[in-house]
Amino acid sequence: MLGRVRPARRVPICHFAFLLLLLALPAWAAEKVRLQVDDYQINAELTPHIHKLAAHVKVRFTALESTNVAIFQLNNDLRLNKVSDDSGKPLSAERITQDSTVRVQLLKPLNKDESGSLNFDYDGTLESADDSPVQGLKLAYVGDDTSYLLYPGRWFPVVAYGTNRFTATISVTVPAHMTVIGSGEESESSTPALKTTTPTDSVKTFTFVWSKPSFPGTIIAGTFQQFKSNEAGVDLQVFFKPIHQNLGALYAETAIKEFTYFVTLYGPAPSTTLRVVEIPDDTVPSVWAPGLAGMASRAITEKVNYRLLANTIAHQWWGASVSPASVDDWWLCDGFARYSEARYIENAAGQSGLEEAVKDMSVGALAYDTVPLSTVGKLDWFSPEFQTLVTDKGGMILHMLRWVIGDQKFDQTMRTFAAKYAGKPASADDFREIAEQNYGEKLTWFFSQWLDSTGAPEFKVKYTVYRLGGVGPPKNGAEKTPGFRVVGQIAQDLDLFRMPVLLKIDTDGRTEEKRIEVVGTDSAFTVETFGKPRRISLDPNNALLKNSPNIRLRASIQRGQALVQQGDLAGALAEYNKALDVNKNSSLAHYRIAEVFFQQRNYQASANAYRDALNGDGEPRWTEVWSHIQLGKIFDITGQRERATNEYRQALQTNDNTQGALDEARRYLQKPFEQPKNKPEAGN
Repeated sequence: MLGRVRPARRVPICHFAFLLLLLALPAWAAEKVRLQVDDYQINAELTPHIHKLAAHVKVRFTALESTNVAIFQLNNDLRLNKVSDDSGKPLSAERITQDSTVRVQLLKPLNKDESGSLNFDYDGTLESADDSPVQGLKLAYVGDDTSYLLYPGRWFPVVAYGTNRFTATISVTVPAHMTVIGSGEESESSTPALKTTTPTDSVKTFTFVWSKPSFPGTIIAGTFQQFKSNEAGVDLQVFFKPIHQNLGALYAETAIKEFTYFVTLYGPAPSTTLRVVEIPDDTVPSVWAPGLAGMASRAITEKVNYRLLANTIAHQWWGASVSPASVDDWWLCDGFARYSEARYIENAAGQSGLEEAVKDMSVGALAYDTVPLSTVGKLDWFSPEFQTLVTDKGGMILHMLRWVIGDQKFDQTMRTFAAKYAGKPASADDFREIAEQNYGEKLTWFFSQWLDSTGAPEFKVKYTVYRLGGVGPPKNGAEKTPGFRVVGQIAQDLDLFRMPVLLKIDTDGRTEEKRIEVVGTDSAFTVETFGKPRRISLDPNNALLKNSPNIRLRASIQRGQALVQQGDLAGALAEYNKALDVNKNSSLAHYRIAEVFFQQRNYQASANAYRDALNGDGEPRWTEVWSHIQLGKIFDITGQRERATNEYRQALQTNDNTQGALDEARRYLQKPFEQPKNKPEAGN
């Protein structure tokens, strides 16, 4: 299944959670699902040099209600040659390209709970994204270097994507020099030349058997360098392209650490076998399937992208093992994997690393917070709105639950949930019940607030400090008494809001902390301290999802970047200008505006915006080095080489090598930048 779209180039930390970037998914869910697919027997043959897939698939299914029609989703690039029932009788099949479906008329109706099977024979050319099930996104491709058949690419007949768990035996025949990677127990055999090969072709067949209901529908084939490790009882295999063979051992070591860390958090994974595989850059940034974690080539760098790898591996528990019962429960998969990523960041980089991840999640959670998470199925599945909500707001719900019930009870809740629903679908109510059992109290108020509503509070604190009579050292052995009393009020704008909030008071002596129950728009508090209060802060560790000017600024920028990816540059500029309304000195907002003008080849406006970024607040720090580089490119394009080299030298003086900035500056000092003729460069 699909992974999250990660930060754009040159942004080392921030997670711009406009996932999958592209246009909306057709409304497959409009028609009620009447079948549950139980098992697939798939025999596929790849002919890479002509981009061809040919397949025979036997589908076993059970009727969820009485029906005389079987409806499947199938990639529009694949041509049905024959559909037959289990006795071999041909059946009538109608292709509906608008929603990538196939409607098969059964010879006799199926009653509820009655089982049946169908045979599909089809072939087709998988070369571009023109007829992809997700418009503009290549999810299935057959080619000489690397072929990938992703489950969401609907390269086999699919029912209820992401919620219908199934078993599968998948056999894939490829040229003998290629390796095939899939889910489950693997066997390999030499195969005689098939009907679509020439007599001189040498081919092999790889067979994968996954016997526990899950989502074993992703296949990747190509030429790889393989690395193996069996540390900590994990059968780990890394498949990287030759260009990254020197990084295989490093990523294998990191994957073992992450896998075993998640075992300590959640218990056993559905399989102790894990295959980490490199996928091309022309598809999604990451993909997962049972026992498989795929990463785009551009994400495989010498500085290990451990965040993306952790998120992808975490889907072995949240997705491959526990899966959403409905589309509205999708956050139980992607949100849980997102917070698992944050937990690993905390393990590797400490509390400060966790806080940075939480800030990123908060931006994503509020960027499109117009639909309650409990009804997210109303949105298009691959839209930025859907993806950011289920991923980032889902992750923030777990983070806040951890604060409410405490670390020990939270970890027990996660382990119990992972064990009880291993190999099963689960709903938000299922998770809530386990959380309540471990907490010992009802949590309806918490889940209703964050699942059934939208928005987040923006806090304001007013207080007065009173001096008490207990100042000075205690006398005659008496205990020291407080010297100050802080009386105040926490205000926020959501009438039904209820959450515990940490109040932190820095004093001349020790720091005082108090957990305040904030209920409604105004909540009073009183805290006594020994030392004189110097500073008061609310929720200093970012345990809550809350609004702020900085969050609104970053959310506008995130929405703008999503619009850029969709080709709506005017809409993107409008969002970036909203960010400037919040902070006119935002270097990041000016930088993003400059990128849009650069993409439009409006070089004067772009140069002005890059200079505004340099004169802004300097956040994030990388905007300085890359603004100089981009200005250098503009001067090169406009024939001002001396001014260009001056910018590249200033970039080097920053000593900031974020995403290879210094390497790029040195390259253009040696040779002037040239604008590509076919497509303007979009910058980050």
